[in-house]
Amino acid sequence: MADNESMTSNAANGAAKAAASAARTRSAASRGSTRSSGTSEDAMKKQIAELKREVSRLNRALSEQAEEAAETAQGWYRNAAGRASTLYSGASDRASRAASQLRTQAQSVSETVQQNPGTFSTAMLIGGLVGLLAGMAISRSADPEPDWLRRWHR
Repeated sequence: MADNESMTSNAANGAAKAAASAARTRSAASRGSTRSSGTSEDAMKKQIAELKREVSRLNRALSEQAEEAAETAQGWYRNAAGRASTLYSGASDRASRAASQLRTQAQSVSETVQQNPGTFSTAMLIGGLVGLLAGMAISRSADPEPDWLRRWHR
């Protein structure tokens, strides 16, 4: 019986040892999974930090390109504004000179008419007669009734 008792106690001890070993294995596995999850968490944090750095680099590059584009557009605007200003001032100068010249000529014609009213009246009368005769010559044709007159008398 002593053998039986020692066997039972050995079996109980063996079972206890096996249970303890299994518990240690489980805790080691859980520690290992904790370690591996901690390692993967660290790797994820590193990747996230790297991605943040990359995004900030891209943002800086985009802002630099936007600044360059804005400077280029401002240069074009300044260039166009300068050209428009030059053209406007040139056109303004020419228009003022033309207006001054027209004013001078109108004054000289006005003075001439005031000094010689009979000559002006005669010139206007002759011009009117020449215009009337030219109009009659142009309107004369082989057809006695114009086409537009026939259209209304149908």
